[in-house]
Amino acid sequence: MTTTVRAAGAAHFLSLVPHLLGFRPRGSLVVVPFAGRRSLGAMRVGLPTGDLDDLDRAAATIVGMVCRIPDADGLTAIVYSPDSAADGLPGVAVLAAVSRAADVCGLRVADLLSVGADGWGSHLDAACPAGGRPLQEIDDAGGGAGAPPESGPVLEDHTAGAELPRRSPAERRVVGGALRALETALAVVCGIPSVGRGAARDAAVDADALAAACELDDPPCLFESALALDPAALDPARAALLTWCLARPALRDVALVQWATDAGGGAAALEAQRRWEEGEDYPERLGRIMWGDSDGPDPERLQRALAVVREVAALAPRRLRPGPLALCAWLSWALGRSSHAASYAERALEIDADHGLAEIMLSFVQVGHLPDWAFRQRGHVR
Repeated sequence: MTTTVRAAGAAHFLSLVPHLLGFRPRGSLVVVPFAGRRSLGAMRVGLPTGDLDDLDRAAATIVGMVCRIPDADGLTAIVYSPDSAADGLPGVAVLAAVSRAADVCGLRVADLLSVGADGWGSHLDAACPAGGRPLQEIDDAGGGAGAPPESGPVLEDHTAGAELPRRSPAERRVVGGALRALETALAVVCGIPSVGRGAARDAAVDADALAAACELDDPPCLFESALALDPAALDPARAALLTWCLARPALRDVALVQWATDAGGGAAALEAQRRWEEGEDYPERLGRIMWGDSDGPDPERLQRALAVVREVAALAPRRLRPGPLALCAWLSWALGRSSHAASYAERALEIDADHGLAEIMLSFVQVGHLPDWAFRQRGHVR
């Protein structure tokens, strides 16, 4: 069930792993599935800890994910540890658990590797010296071969990139003012209450706010047009309108389905929401999108939506920020960025401890649940 990768080949392989992931793993267990000699992406989890049973459960979970990938017939597992390799390669127990789980599933183990604070090596290489091999070998191997030509930038760790855009208090105050004007218009004209604060029903209605409120007559048009926005130049009135929508679960879920499908999907979700409020069942086909059990969304569409919603979250008043943060979590999760999803969900729950979507997304990450389409994507390193 096991084959040994030569040390020089393993060093080159390790130099490419950050490009597979898009970041430099630290304190992590990384598993790279294979179909024959071809890699099928990479998966990262926090470095498992605990007794033998805990390690076996963690290994069974991540190897089970490999089993869900079409054509996968093998794997390489890598422990990235802050521990020294001076007294032996770190991660022996973790990698042994992965090997046992792979054997149970009938997957071949191409290699079991450790990268410590001061050395690296293969647990299948009998010639690996005590204390491991110099880390410089990995850098040299990567420098010689170069990164895959189509690979993007490599971030410093798995949490990098989850920070919201930096916006000044003055910018947030402008959006807050636009939001108050919108809420006043909706309260006075439509009788719609605000979220988390009162709006004076006898206040003057701002003309621009009234025009923005009229866009709520066609939410799918509003959400589709959002994908064409320049996030860095988001108009305060537009940011306020999107903040208002994403703070309301019904409209937020319409946006989620639409950005994962198309404008037609948004219209279907809006109608389904209306019927659900009248007592009908929510359509299973739409629910499956939200749970990650449908056909894979267009990643570029999700990335555009995430860029806009991150900007909205950065500009939103604190009381309404959990909505866009939770949607950032779902979009990140749908793109395979579980660490980012957890970060957004945790920030939403810091503001609203009972926020439903944020709770769901954090639970997804904690149990290792990924969308089904994640197992049909392919990595770019061979």
